[in-house]
Amino acid sequence: MQKGNPHFTYMRTSRLVVRIRESILPARSAFLHPYSLQHNQSHSSIRRPSAVGEGDETGTAVAIEEEAPSSPSKPAVVSGNGAGFHLAGRHIFSTRPSHEIMLFSRRFGDPSPPPSSRHQPVLLPFVRSYSLRVAKVKKAVFDDELSQRAVTTALWCNFLVFSLKFGVWLVTSSHVMLAEMIHSIADFANQALLAYGLSSSRRAPDAMHPYGYSKERFVWSLISAVGIFCLGSGATIVHGVQNLWSAEPPENMQYAALVIGGSFLIEGASLVVAINAVKKGAAAEGMKMWDYVWRGHDPTSVAVMTEDGAAVTGLAIAAGSLVAVNTTGNPMYDPIGSIIVGNLLGMVAIFLIQRNRHALIGRAIDDHDMQRVLEFLRSDPVVDSLYDCKSEVIGPGFFRFKAEIDFNGMVVVQNYLKRTGREKWAAKFREAAGDGDDAALLKTMASYGEELVEALGSEVDRLETEIQKIVPGIRHVDIEAHDPTSPSP
Repeated sequence: MQKGNPHFTYMRTSRLVVRIRESILPARSAFLHPYSLQHNQSHSSIRRPSAVGEGDETGTAVAIEEEAPSSPSKPAVVSGNGAGFHLAGRHIFSTRPSHEIMLFSRRFGDPSPPPSSRHQPVLLPFVRSYSLRVAKVKKAVFDDELSQRAVTTALWCNFLVFSLKFGVWLVTSSHVMLAEMIHSIADFANQALLAYGLSSSRRAPDAMHPYGYSKERFVWSLISAVGIFCLGSGATIVHGVQNLWSAEPPENMQYAALVIGGSFLIEGASLVVAINAVKKGAAAEGMKMWDYVWRGHDPTSVAVMTEDGAAVTGLAIAAGSLVAVNTTGNPMYDPIGSIIVGNLLGMVAIFLIQRNRHALIGRAIDDHDMQRVLEFLRSDPVVDSLYDCKSEVIGPGFFRFKAEIDFNGMVVVQNYLKRTGREKWAAKFREAAGDGDDAALLKTMASYGEELVEALGSEVDRLETEIQKIVPGIRHVDIEAHDPTSPSP
């Protein structure tokens, strides 16, 4: 396992507390072969304190207590994470990452230790830090060049269209042309905000934001949508209503028709670029275009497409209003067109606000991808059961996955012993038990427990790597050990 990465290292500590009763201590000569592993969940309990562990400033502690049967005739089984075997009534133990390993202060073999000292902890000299997850992440490649191209194209197109509409409005004094000019101002400001959000989202993770800045584009897309709602929709509707009963026929209609036609071509070209970006984004995520518009991970290209679509539609409404005024001679069609354009902008703004709101408050990954990950975990022999599995989109194409796993300790131990050799540990425990030296036995137990901790860590790293292969967009995987017998917090 890798260590030392400040951004992708998830530190967690735990304390392993072992209570050794006198009734099972004297049997020093008996030895149960490590091949006969036993597992009993009823002898273990895992408690997760609500506060940071005593003396622990790096994370939430996990206290694990193993209580031995009082009768020496009954087998003493340790199962903290489901892994353990017993030696002459003593526990051979294993648990999640051990930062401190503690024993209750009492001398081995003392027939009657003082009650006051029976539960006083003594810190053993071996202390290690543990990193839960620093597996190499296969980064999901999210190419936002298409989004950048769509934003840049829309930015320049809207600036050009705004210039044309402003000039025509000065000449014609048309209410609907004023609405269209305000629409172009809102579009230009919106594209500028999208461009800024796109640039900000590319910043590398740092200590304050270890998951990166990918959500910046959601924030600025939301701000831009609010601007469309207030400036584009609100101002346009208010202006149209104010002039509804005092409308005058617009002048120089031919100039307005020319600008509307030119703007339609310019906005249409920008819309084509945005639609291509959305299509390619939908294809990259294996989604239909309409589904991508509602649930796609990149808000930028969708925002550009919807705004350009509203612009083209608004130009068609403006053209229809001017034709109606010129045909009927009734100037009321001009402010009515303005009100219709304002309502169109309002609907687009509400859609973009809702879409970005869901992304910011935390949205799960697609059901199909989530199901693939869960099916893999359920089929792995190391996993007994899954609890509290969650996922979240942390940026366009980037995800986080979290799960609590009840590990099959027997499989973890068997896999470890297959790699290291059963006879090696059998010989070590025979030697320690034969000497009758409690210190040597304790040292062997501690060494075995340390090795099992690393074995469990290796299994966690393997699961994380496989999960990231199944869904490459999952950048961060948080796997925690879970004991189904403990009460939920």
